[in-house]
Amino acid sequence: MNVTIYDVAREANVSMATVSRVVNGNPNVKPATRKKVLNTIERLGYRPNAVARGLASKKTTTVGVIIPDISSIFFSELARGIDDIATMYKYNIILSNSDQNKDKELRLINTMFEKQVDGLIYMGATISEEHVQQLKTSPVPVALAATIDATETIPSVNIDYEQAAFEATSHLINNGTKHPIYVTGEEESVVNELKYKGYERAITEAKQAVNEDYVIKGEFSYEFGVQAANQIIQLKDYPKAVFAATDEIALGIIHGLQDNGVKVPEDVEVFGFDNTRLATMVRPTLTTVVQPMYDIGAVAMRLLTKFMNKENVDEQNVVLPHQIVKRNSTKQN
Repeated sequence: MNVTIYDVAREANVSMATVSRVVNGNPNVKPATRKKVLNTIERLGYRPNAVARGLASKKTTTVGVIIPDISSIFFSELARGIDDIATMYKYNIILSNSDQNKDKELRLINTMFEKQVDGLIYMGATISEEHVQQLKTSPVPVALAATIDATETIPSVNIDYEQAAFEATSHLINNGTKHPIYVTGEEESVVNELKYKGYERAITEAKQAVNEDYVIKGEFSYEFGVQAANQIIQLKDYPKAVFAATDEIALGIIHGLQDNGVKVPEDVEVFGFDNTRLATMVRPTLTTVVQPMYDIGAVAMRLLTKFMNKENVDEQNVVLPHQIVKRNSTKQN
């Protein structure tokens, strides 16, 4: 049978309130009594019931975290940043994988609320009106990480995706390709729209009309990157530079081009986005936009702790700096 707080109180010959004060670190307990209660807890193997404590204090010291793909390097680094700051502030996280499925996402949000989490961090490609409504009416604070809702009413932590995509595309243009190819996913999201706007702005500022044949859409995956490379080499007089919306797509493009005898960067330059660990594992190493995934997760968790503890928040939509890392998949001009 499970040992209860009543058992500890009876064995130590103290009140249950005294046991509770000891367990919760309340200083208003005599040292001798504290020692006696702790010895009894150890001898009986008592483990406090977190749910019961949460009901009493109206806090469970848990934070729900919903991410699209737990196996993704991108999201795993975000999750690590969240977990490290959660540990620093003595919160535990409940991590759930949504598979980028809308029904599952909405169900998981409700499940987190039912588990009485103290706060929620949400990551997802598409934020629909249903998502916004559900998150805005949340009984606990919510923060978005690497995710933007169109209304910008939900606190979030991101980078300037449009400017980052503009700089990446401009880099390829300055290297000599007037109209680089853009390879991205088909999912509709604010982040994806901003990346496309940045790409489009760079093309138009170079006094070129956007050629939709040079915009290839599919999945955010390595496999699609390989397919995109095959599509690229089928284009007549195809551009000699490609900007990929993610590092994973970029790796697929590099390998797909190499499989067809196309050299990177001598024949075609490839530029990625995210700066995941994959960027240094491929050969040639990948030039990419640095999106500080760990920092985004860490700052999102810190922002959430401020809301949970009712601290002052100066800016609820945080934009972190990005940068470009030049490696060997582009020409070193």
